[in-house]
Amino acid sequence: MAKLSVNINKIATLRNSRGENNPDVTLAAINCQKFGADGITVHPRPDERHIRYSDVREINRIITTEFNIEGNPLEDKFVQLVLDTMPAQVTLVPDAAGQLTSNHGWDTVKQQVYLQNIIAVFKSAGIRVSIFVDPDERMVAAAADTGADRIELYTEAYASGYHTDRHAAIAPYIKAANVAINKGLGLNAGHDLDRDNLRFFKQSISGLQEVSIGHALVCDAIYYGLENVIQMYKRELYISP
Repeated sequence: MAKLSVNINKIATLRNSRGENNPDVTLAAINCQKFGADGITVHPRPDERHIRYSDVREINRIITTEFNIEGNPLEDKFVQLVLDTMPAQVTLVPDAAGQLTSNHGWDTVKQQVYLQNIIAVFKSAGIRVSIFVDPDERMVAAAADTGADRIELYTEAYASGYHTDRHAAIAPYIKAANVAINKGLGLNAGHDLDRDNLRFFKQSISGLQEVSIGHALVCDAIYYGLENVIQMYKRELYISP
């Protein structure tokens, strides 16, 4: 069954808007675990506009489930943070400085050597490595040669097309997932997945191991409560129609 990792960046964004510690990001991580999340995801950026590096270290002290740290390894500070905290998984994302949100995957062909070298650093420390990729069969195939354990499929295009033609929207993801499985790669997914489109994605993508969901889940929690929403999302992953 696919696991649900809750990305708590948006909770940190809300906290930072007032400069105090409300809501408490560490408490949010504790509660997400208590309410049934299979993992916690954070994505610290160089400007620390949401999750701070100090948050990551604090959460690492209390984590009882899978911890997934996302970020761009071009930042030495990020690499050191991951090696210091030793999460279950690091997800490498090619974010530019100041980028609002992740909007593309790695070019695993052009950046093959770089990825091989940086992935080896994390794997030598015993950390599982996932890399963010577009649903492009060529990029997925090349990802297998980087040494990564998993890929995370960037699902914005699927989410954008879901309500117009969900079968057309999912088609490239099915092909990409099949390549990943044939190449021996584990399969994660994330970005703009929500309660409307998650179930169809899960049913269509065989071998899906983990989804990372933040913005939509936190928005839903405003209306329905965090504990209830985590269970709502898990039902979309686990229950057949």
